[in-house]
Amino acid sequence: MTRIVPCITVESEDDYKAAVERLSPFATRVHIDIMDGEFAPTKSIPVDKIWWPQEWTVDIHAMVARPSQYIQALIQMRPATVIFHAEVKEDLTPVIQQLKAVGVHAGVGLLKPTVPNTVTEYIETADHVLVFCGNLGYYGGKASLMQLEKVRLIRNIHPDVEIGWDGGANLENVFSLAQGGVDVINCGGAISRAADAAQAYQQLVTEINRESVI
Repeated sequence: MTRIVPCITVESEDDYKAAVERLSPFATRVHIDIMDGEFAPTKSIPVDKIWWPQEWTVDIHAMVARPSQYIQALIQMRPATVIFHAEVKEDLTPVIQQLKAVGVHAGVGLLKPTVPNTVTEYIETADHVLVFCGNLGYYGGKASLMQLEKVRLIRNIHPDVEIGWDGGANLENVFSLAQGGVDVINCGGAISRAADAAQAYQQLVTEINRESVI
C-alpha cells in the first residue's frame, strides 16, 4: 500500500521547529532531509539539533558526501530508516551493514542520471531505494514520470525492497506514482507550502487511493 510521507527540508532551527509543529497534528511517518553543503548545495541544521515527536516514524535522507562521518550520530538518533546516496565518493557497503546491524533500515538514493543496474550491489542489500527527482537541498523539483521506469529495474534486482519517490510529487501526479509501483511518496512543497497542511496531506492520501482513473 502506497503511503504519503511529508518532508522537512530546512536550513535553520526556527524553521525546523515550525515544520515539526506544523506536521505534528497529522503526520505519523516523516522524511527529514540532512544537507552538508557539499553533496547538496544547501546546509541543514546540525544533526544534534534534529529531534522529532516520539510517535513519529522517521526516515532520514542524508544528502552528504561522506556518510562515514555521519553514520554514528544518525544511528544514535534511532530513526526507522537512513538513506544515503549511491553517488557519494565512499563505498556504501559498510554503511549499509552498520545500519542493518543495529536494526535501522538502510536506504539508497538514486539521482536522476543513475541507472539501477550500475549499483546492483547496493540495491540487493538495501531495505529502501529512493528514486530522487528533486533539487538537492530544496523543496520542489519536477517529477519526471519517465523515472518510473526505475521502479521496474529496481524490482528486478530486489523484488521486495521498499521504493520511495522524492521530488515534485503533488496532487496532479501522485496517483500515477502510486500506480507506477512507488511505495512511499515523499511530499515537500505540496504540503509545506499549502495554506492548510493537514488538508493538503489528506487530499494527497485520498488521491492515491481513488479507484477511478477519470
